Amino acid sequence: MIATRVSRFFVLALCLVAATTAARAEPGALKFPDASLEPTAWSLLDGWTSDDHAAAYATFLASCRAIVAQGRPKPPARRFTEAMKGICRHAKAAPSPSPEQARAFFEKYFLPLRIAKLGDPAGFLTGYYEPIVAGSRFPTPEYTVPVYRRPRDLFMAGKRKKKGEFANKGTAYRKVGRKSVPYFTRAEIEDGALDGRHLEICWLKDPIDAFFIHIQGSARIRLEDGSMLRINYDAHNGHRYLPVGRILIERGEVAKEDMSMERIRQWMLAHPDEGRELRRMNNSFVFFRVTGHADHQEPIGAQGVSLTPVRSIAVDRNLHLYGTPFWIEAELPIESEAPETKFRRLMVAQDTGSAIVGPARADIYFGAGDEAGLIGGRIKQPGRFTMLVPREIDPFAGWRHVPLPPPRPDTAVVSEPASAAPAAGDPVPVPVPAPNREHRTDMRPAARP
Repeated sequence: MIATRVSRFFVLALCLVAATTAARAEPGALKFPDASLEPTAWSLLDGWTSDDHAAAYATFLASCRAIVAQGRPKPPARRFTEAMKGICRHAKAAPSPSPEQARAFFEKYFLPLRIAKLGDPAGFLTGYYEPIVAGSRFPTPEYTVPVYRRPRDLFMAGKRKKKGEFANKGTAYRKVGRKSVPYFTRAEIEDGALDGRHLEICWLKDPIDAFFIHIQGSARIRLEDGSMLRINYDAHNGHRYLPVGRILIERGEVAKEDMSMERIRQWMLAHPDEGRELRRMNNSFVFFRVTGHADHQEPIGAQGVSLTPVRSIAVDRNLHLYGTPFWIEAELPIESEAPETKFRRLMVAQDTGSAIVGPARADIYFGAGDEAGLIGGRIKQPGRFTMLVPREIDPFAGWRHVPLPPPRPDTAVVSEPASAAPAAGDPVPVPVPAPNREHRTDMRPAARP
C-alpha cells in the first residue's frame, strides 16, 4: 500500500537523522544527539486551532527583537538564524494580528516537526516562577539571610564571554596565590566565606525562601518601606546542583508521586535542623544582580527579553535557539493537584537552566507570587513536543526524492513512481508509541544566565 511505503520512507529518514547526530550539537544546527525528528501536519496537532495564537504571536514578537539584533552566528546555526530573522521582519510588519491571522502566519512560515528523545516519545515538563518575599536592605535580628551579588574574584576557566556576562555551565574558580581552586561551596559561603566583602544586596527572613530563590533564578523583594527590589540571576559558584527532592524520595521522607516544591518546603519547616543540612548538601550557590524593573514587569529570561507567563519556556541552550516556537501537548496539574488540565499551547523558547537538558525538555514560566509557585512547583509531567522550524529549512528536503526501498514480496503495493514522497507539511502516517509515563521528580536548579 502507498501508506506503507511512505511510512518506510520516513522511518529511513529518522534513522538517517539519528545517524548524523552523533557529533556535538550546536544550537540551531538541527542536529540533536539521541533524538528523532518526525514531520507532521498542522491538522494533526491536537488543539492547534483552539489556541490563542495572537498571544503566542506577541510572545514571539518579543523574541524577534532580540533575534533581529543578533550578530552573525556560528556556521552551524547561521542558516536557521537567518531564516528566523527573515520571519521576524515579516512579524514586525504586522505587530497586532487577529488570532486567525496569527495562526495563518505560523502556518505560512513554519513547518511542524515532532521532536523526542530516541526511544522515548514523551518529553518532560516542569514549571518555575518568580517568588515574592519580604526583605530588608540592612541586617536586623529579623532579617539575617543575605542575598549576594557576584564576587569579583569569581571566574569561569576557559569561557570567553562578553563583558559583564557569565557562563551558565562549567566550573567556577578563584585564585589562591598562583593556583586556581574551585569556588566556595554553599556550606562555606553560609559559614562566612564572603563576609566583609560588602556583597550583600539585601537580607531575608527565611533561609528556605533564599534557597528557593536560588532555584528559580529571580525574585521580587518587598522591602520594609513598601518598595519592591527586583533581583535576577547573575552568576553561580560552578558546583553541581543536588536535587533535594530526589534525596527526600530516596530516604523515604516523601513519596515520589507527592513530590513538589511545596512538599519540600513543608518538610524543611517541619525538620529545621535536617532541612539546613539537606540544603548544605547542595553545593551550588547563585549570585544575583539588581534589575531595576518596574513592579508590573516580568523577569528577563536568558534571551534578554521579558518572560510571558504560560507562554515562555526554558529549553536546553546547547540544542535550541532562543525564539524557537514549540507546540506542547500535555495533561498538567494546573487547576488541581491532579494532572487533569488539558494543556495545548504554542510556547516560545526564551530562557534556559542548568537542569534543562535534552531535545524535548522544557520549563514553563508561570508568573510571580505564591499561586504561580504552587502550580509551577507541582509540574513534573510528560508531554509531546512539536518544534516549529522555518519553512525554508526543510531537514528532510534531501531525502524527499530518495528512491524508496522495494516492498516485501508478500505486500501488495499500488504502483507509483519511486520518487513519490509527501510534500513539506503534508500529513505523515508515522505510528507514534504510547507516551512513557515514567518521569523525574527532582527539582530544576535555576542557574539562569
